[in-house]
Amino acid sequence: MKVLKQLFSFYINSSIHVALSVLSLTCITLLEYGIPYDESLLFFVFFASISGYNFVKYFGIAKFHHRSLANWLKTIQIFSFLCFIFMCHYALHLPMNTMVFIVGLGLVTFFYAIPFLPKHLFLDSKNNLRNVGGVKVYLIALVWAGVTVFIPIINNGYAVNAGVVITGIQRFVFIVVLMLPFEIRDLMYDSLKLATIPQKIGVKQTKIIGVVLLVFFFFLEFFKFEVTTGNLLVAALISVVTSLFVMCSVKEQGKYYSSFWVEGLPILWLLLQLWFS
Repeated sequence: MKVLKQLFSFYINSSIHVALSVLSLTCITLLEYGIPYDESLLFFVFFASISGYNFVKYFGIAKFHHRSLANWLKTIQIFSFLCFIFMCHYALHLPMNTMVFIVGLGLVTFFYAIPFLPKHLFLDSKNNLRNVGGVKVYLIALVWAGVTVFIPIINNGYAVNAGVVITGIQRFVFIVVLMLPFEIRDLMYDSLKLATIPQKIGVKQTKIIGVVLLVFFFFLEFFKFEVTTGNLLVAALISVVTSLFVMCSVKEQGKYYSSFWVEGLPILWLLLQLWFS
């Protein structure tokens, strides 16, 4: 049992779970637009997600709530390096126009973690995009939407039309909502300068905003070029399930409430999409 707990902790802390969620959202885009299985792209997205997330999480590691990872840190660093190598391998199989878009998203991820902004914007020395007041959740949503919607479209030579833009907005909204339980959980850790949504409007109003955004997310489905009963049903189900997780979020959450259950909702979305396709 102890070994299983250690393996599960590694699965969460090494970002494998979040990478599977990013991969799931990418697969949803492939299914929605009838794009054939794209091995190089999917493996690139998976390994890039692990590399990027671990870079952001463990670069300049200092926060006290990360100290419990000290014994695992070297293992995670080695694992992340291997994933980076695989990421580079699969990147070589992607066309140049895809790589240009990926580089843009990569720079956002890089500056999200690396200090480079004027110190007067911050309460402490962590002068990176991650600590700019009010932008954290939107940057994450922007990168996720770019990776899971626009990269698959661009990589397969599909036109970025109004339907694709709507899908991108829908994905952006979904990720913003998905971040709300994390922001509620982190209220006791986050600097006030971050100006997160719960800090600005309170937990109750944050939950209401989350539900409203999910209603918006669902109704965006009607504005796509092809509206199917299956896609509407899946959008409705994932909206209801996600809203329940948002409404049940509290500051003192279970250890894996957000990092496993909430972060795993994209995987559930993919399973629903496969079931009703």
